Amino acid sequence: MSAVSSQTCPVRITSALVDPALLDLPWSTPLADWPARHLVALPQGISRHIVRFVRLGEYVYAVKETGERVAEREYDLLRALERIDFPSVEAIAIVADRQSDDGEPLDPVLITRHLQFSLPYRALFSHTLRPETMGRLLDALAALIVRMHLTGFFWGDCSLSNTLFRRDAGAFAAYLVDAETGALHRSLSNGQRGEDLEIARVNIFGEALDLQAAGLLHESIDPETVCEEVVQRYERLWHEITYEQQIEREARHDIEGRIRRLNELGFDVAEVAMSTIDDGRYLVRPKVVDAGYHARRLMRLTGLDAEENQARKLLNDLDAYRAESVPLAEQQAAHRWLTEVFEPVVRAVPAHLRRKLEPQELFTQIIEHKWLLSEQAGRDVGMGPAVQSFLSEVLVHRPDEQAVLGVDLTPAG
Repeated sequence: MSAVSSQTCPVRITSALVDPALLDLPWSTPLADWPARHLVALPQGISRHIVRFVRLGEYVYAVKETGERVAEREYDLLRALERIDFPSVEAIAIVADRQSDDGEPLDPVLITRHLQFSLPYRALFSHTLRPETMGRLLDALAALIVRMHLTGFFWGDCSLSNTLFRRDAGAFAAYLVDAETGALHRSLSNGQRGEDLEIARVNIFGEALDLQAAGLLHESIDPETVCEEVVQRYERLWHEITYEQQIEREARHDIEGRIRRLNELGFDVAEVAMSTIDDGRYLVRPKVVDAGYHARRLMRLTGLDAEENQARKLLNDLDAYRAESVPLAEQQAAHRWLTEVFEPVVRAVPAHLRRKLEPQELFTQIIEHKWLLSEQAGRDVGMGPAVQSFLSEVLVHRPDEQAVLGVDLTPAG
């Protein structure tokens, strides 16, 4: 840790990134009393701590008041999760040794970078929550818990409130926000996984009741069913990823099928453990190392950073482009697709509409729109007309999701 000071309040800042603008914030003022000129209007979930959002340069940060040991522990955990590429917010700094102008000690704060184009679950329910929307949210949360348990991370406070959601080609991708109760182990026991799931079940039940009381839950959705659903979705996914499979000797191709199914679910397989049993069959158990199979392939081929479902759809479009073109090596085809298909579509969006959806989500929605138009016309309408139709008939009417932040995050220039 290094000691630094500002003109208003000597503080001690531990930071992953050196940003002198941190010193300009009013650290001698309790977070609850920070003046509006420093703040960004941003929807947030339920929190036991005081949280404020500020903009420094081109980024928005979440500032949370908490105890010093808690802040240090969460900072270290978030940094560890970042190193293993786990979907969580990025820890930026801890500010300690704060004092008021009267010399009274103030709680330290933890600073994290806000995830652009993401929303807390409450912001998604500005209208009555539909059952299909709740289902997609629970799928995303179950996948996040499975992924964290595969990495040996025990959350200890799993809930919708502690999660941010980003749109992912018709689904949602979930990101961990609050890690102060978490712990990273080499692996988790069944008991630890069960405890984490029970915490999730209780928390989600309370959150569903809260939504119901606010009139945001569809009348057909039962809060008790909701909390059981996330556990059931988790168990189904965990079983598919980890179960030992018995395969007949003459059906060894089933091993490849199992790996392909796991890849389709978005998980990478590092190795496969195989052993023979008495009747000549094989006992097979894959070692799943992480989610993000399609996202990593897309990044490797094109340099585009996308959510898993987005990546799957983008890769499907890339594969179709490659099949329809002069035979090319995969890497060469990916470069041509990026410059001849993806980038022209993104550039076609007028500047005043670009904050509505991030480019990868925009492209996947245009692909879907093109398919619908082609089905109606009975022929392939082409990408150009599909783009113009989507911009004028769909995108212009969508809410400005990035503007929910209350500030234009598009870098100047």
